[in-house]
Amino acid sequence: MAVQGIGGYFFRANDPEALAAWYAEHLGMGLEWEQQAGPTVIQPFPADSAYFPLARQAMLNLRVDDLPGMIAKLEASGIAVARNPDWDGDYGSFARITDPEGNPIELWEPQSV
Repeated sequence: MAVQGIGGYFFRANDPEALAAWYAEHLGMGLEWEQQAGPTVIQPFPADSAYFPLARQAMLNLRVDDLPGMIAKLEASGIAVARNPDWDGDYGSFARITDPEGNPIELWEPQSV
C-alpha cells in the first residue's frame, strides 16, 4: 500500500467563506478541483528555516503552467507578487504571494523536460 496523492489541504481561517472566494477568483481553485498529473513535493524544513515566514508552520506550493501569465493576472488584480532570481534553477521558476490572511503561497512552474 502507498499514498496515491494529496486529498486536501485543510487550514484555519478567520473568514473561511471570503478566503475560499479569494482562492477561487485569483487561483481558480474552488472547494474541489481536479488536478493535472505532475510532481508533488513533500519537504520538511528545519524549524528555523527562512525559506518561508518563521511565523507560519507551512507554505502551500501550487504548480502552474504559465508563471508569467499567472503573475500578470495576479498583479492586475492588485496582488503583490515576489520574485527572486535565486529561487529559480534546475527545478523551475518560482514566485510568491500571500492570501488575504497572510498564508504564504509559492507558485511553481516546473522546468520543461
